[in-house]
Amino acid sequence: MRSYDQYCALAKALDVVGDRWTLLIVRELLVRPSRYSELQDGLTGIATNLLAERLRQLEGAGVIGRDAESRYELTDRGRKLGAAVHELVRWGAPLMLAGQGTDAFRARWLELPLDLMFGGIDPGRPNVQIEVRTADEVLTLTSAAGSVQVRTGPAPSPDVVVSGPPELIVGLMSGALDKDVAMSQGVSILGDFADVERLRRDDWLDPPAEDRPRRSANASPAG
Repeated sequence: MRSYDQYCALAKALDVVGDRWTLLIVRELLVRPSRYSELQDGLTGIATNLLAERLRQLEGAGVIGRDAESRYELTDRGRKLGAAVHELVRWGAPLMLAGQGTDAFRARWLELPLDLMFGGIDPGRPNVQIEVRTADEVLTLTSAAGSVQVRTGPAPSPDVVVSGPPELIVGLMSGALDKDVAMSQGVSILGDFADVERLRRDDWLDPPAEDRPRRSANASPAG
C-alpha cells in the first residue's frame, strides 16, 4: 500500500481507501456481508490476486473482518465510510444519465442511490411495495410508516412493478426521465407510478444541510 506521506487527515484516509477497487469493495460490503466469490462477481474485471491483496490490506487496517459464516463484512470503523460513499454516489449519480454503454452492471449497485432517492422519513408517504426489474435481477422498495427500505429480491405482492434497461430505470426512478418518455423507450410499468413519485425525495441530489459548506465570516456577499 503506497502512502502520500502527508500529515493530513484526507491523505491518511486515502492511504487506506484510495487505491483502485478499494471503495468498490466497501460499496459491496455496505449492501451486505459477502463471500470472496460474491465480491468477485460484484467487482467485474478485478484480478484474483489483486482482490486478495486489497482484502488483506483492508483487514490489516481494521476496515473489514469476518462474520460467523466467514463472510467479509465491514467493521464498526469500516461502516463509518458509509457517509462518504453515499456522498460520492450522490455526486456521481447524474453521470449515469449519459448511458450504460459497454459498462458492466449489477442491479444491487442501485441499492445505494435508491437509498438516497427514497431516504429519510416522511409520514405522508403511502404504504406500498415496488418491484424493480432490470438486467435479469430484481430489487424491492418497501414503504411503511414513512420510511422506505431497499433490498435485493422480489416483492411478495408488489403494488407497482417497473421493468426495463438499467439506464432507463435509473432515469425514471431518479426523476430525470419522464414516465411517458421512459415507457415509449421500452420501460414497462404495472400499477400507479404516481405512488413511486410520492416516495421520492425532491432534494436527494443535495447533501444534507448540516454538511453543506459554510460561508466564511469574512466572505463578502455576492453582487
